[in-house]
Amino acid sequence: MASKPEKEQSVSTAKLVEMKQKGVKISSLTAYDAPTARLLNEAGVDVILVGDSVGMVKLGYENTLPVTLDEMLHHVKAVKRGNTRSLLVADMPYLTYELDLKETLRNAGRLIKEGGAHAVKIEGGLEIAGMVKELIKINIPVMGHLGLTPQALNRFGGYKVQGRKPQEAEKMLTDAKILEGAGAFALVLECVPPALAKEITRKLSIPTIGIGAGPHCDGQILVVDDMLGLSDGAPLKFVKRYADSRASMLKAVQAYCREVQAGSFPSAEHTFADAPKASDKLST
Repeated sequence: MASKPEKEQSVSTAKLVEMKQKGVKISSLTAYDAPTARLLNEAGVDVILVGDSVGMVKLGYENTLPVTLDEMLHHVKAVKRGNTRSLLVADMPYLTYELDLKETLRNAGRLIKEGGAHAVKIEGGLEIAGMVKELIKINIPVMGHLGLTPQALNRFGGYKVQGRKPQEAEKMLTDAKILEGAGAFALVLECVPPALAKEITRKLSIPTIGIGAGPHCDGQILVVDDMLGLSDGAPLKFVKRYADSRASMLKAVQAYCREVQAGSFPSAEHTFADAPKASDKLST
């Protein structure tokens, strides 16, 4: 007897294009574990990205460059187990797609087949267009990423806004059109001047998702720990903190430590009753 097909997620790549056509903004956030994925589903987030930002946010790395494919797979699998409605996109980490086409296809295939992602995200423009075409041939949808591409951190010389110079802006617009022509279903624009992001968004039929790219993109994405106020230090300019969760968590843990040290936790409310003594039974 054939098994029942897995229930299709509510948001698909085609749905995102439809949302752009209808002028409906796309909400996107990162997630790295099942509980967060379930929360984002309940809130109605359209796209969940398992970003290689996991390296800094969860693994303690200085940047995204050390993140491995196996580390990404671990987190993609976890998010998959908590996701029921959002389009699930997985970042391809540094050096998993730049060197060899066959290896690129194999690595992307693992994120889909083993990890359960619905699509992969790759950084770059013209130089990755051929990869995008080949991935689509084996039925792996691709989201592009232009502007500040964190895997090119060393080439950029730091985290800087991209596309301010006319020649940079022209190249980014050209790259965006090339990625669309290669078959990418959407495009992340990171740290891009708003006017340029607006122009790219206007000239593409696929949706743009901005992060530090102003309000004119078809959607927005943030790192969930940043917008929930879980991250250390001051937020980046483009991050809006919708909660101060770290402060609340710190306060709660400090209260726990105080109560443990004072002996007030656990109280009777959080303690199981003792078993009846034999003498108690005899006396009844």
